[in-house]
Amino acid sequence: MSHNIRIIAQDQGETLNIAGGTYRIIVPGAATNGAYAIIEMSVPPGAGPVPHEHPGFEEIFFVLEGELYFTSANGTFPARKGDTVAIPKGGGVHNFKNRSEETAKLLCTVVPAGLDNFFSEAAAYLDTKPGNEVDIKEKLRLLSEKYGQQLYPPDYWER
Repeated sequence: MSHNIRIIAQDQGETLNIAGGTYRIIVPGAATNGAYAIIEMSVPPGAGPVPHEHPGFEEIFFVLEGELYFTSANGTFPARKGDTVAIPKGGGVHNFKNRSEETAKLLCTVVPAGLDNFFSEAAAYLDTKPGNEVDIKEKLRLLSEKYGQQLYPPDYWER
């Protein structure tokens, strides 16, 4: 970890295609000695991650543009431009979805870092255009476990 102040330009960082959107790892955990990571998430209409949980991580989302709907055991709530969504460690199953007609953009801070590595590995795997859906789901499940996360089916909230 460097003790120098860094400026990360808007065109810098690792860009990934994942969860139906584009994620840019602005500050990777490797740059913070694992303390945190900052990820910009562009989420097109209809996109968003499946329900998931990661008890060892805090996630803080700041909505830069657009509107998303966050779902947890407490219900489903809109988060609009300027809103912040804070998911504490042990915060339980959650997900978000862009239900609008416009791309939404979030700034996500993960404490400690680690999910940035999950996103990088998952995107690299998906970029290889793996074959069948069963293999893809199993590989993503294994990667999720590796990084302390559990994925649930898209219909999790309907059960």
